[in-house]
Amino acid sequence: MPSLSDKRAAFRRLHEQGCFVIPNPWDAGSAKYLASLGFKALASTSAGMAWSMGLSDSGVTRERVLAHLADIVGATDLPVNADFENGFADAPEGVAESVRLAVETGVAGLSIEDYPGEAGKPLYGIPLATERVAAARRAIDATGQDVLLTGRAEGFIRGRQDLDEMIARLKAYAGAGADCLYAPGITTREQIAAVVQVVAPRPVNLLIGTPTGLTVADVAALGVRRISIGGSLARSAWGGFMRAAKLIAEQGRFDEFAHGAPSAELNTLFRK
Repeated sequence: MPSLSDKRAAFRRLHEQGCFVIPNPWDAGSAKYLASLGFKALASTSAGMAWSMGLSDSGVTRERVLAHLADIVGATDLPVNADFENGFADAPEGVAESVRLAVETGVAGLSIEDYPGEAGKPLYGIPLATERVAAARRAIDATGQDVLLTGRAEGFIRGRQDLDEMIARLKAYAGAGADCLYAPGITTREQIAAVVQVVAPRPVNLLIGTPTGLTVADVAALGVRRISIGGSLARSAWGGFMRAAKLIAEQGRFDEFAHGAPSAELNTLFRK
């Protein structure tokens, strides 16, 4: 079993060359299954976690998120990156305290967003958003742990699809100490290449949450180092569940059960 420092070092090495997929489990069982497929690292999903608790995305308290992160970290030997939303605070000092607590869960990395987490609220201004990333960096460094920090520019999924502004934000977050940069919502080859070029040599995380026509090989050729999929696996699982349940409720039919995973396979997986 690798030590915590081993997992953190391995996670950092993954960002140094090539391109890897970091899928997003929403509970211990999905984490164990993904690990069984040979993925090299995992990342939490704020949306998938929230749905599993009967809540909307961004509706989970910091305490429950920290407990969830500890569960995911404990489920496998893989390094785990935390979708840590906005750090559960507006002020940099609050972000720093949240980050300190996240590091204690055993995560190998975490991301900090520039979106306050409430519908209708604007993104944090670039000066405050940058200071929040800097506060996260200082908090990590103060722990003495090698935890990788990702700076997230949320504009493209929050109604502000301004590529120049988003790139300016990513550059500022890199300057504030972010190890990896992430702009969820960019989808075209041109957008991806522009981000990679501007923030190099720092690695870029690309979100692929819907079919885009791009493969891992395509994305790697554009210079991306990490691909995450957000809540898409959780949505896929919910899709199967909802189809089966609706068919029973509306037609009294059980046909969707034919697509379910075999019980024997699941029991074998979780006995390991």
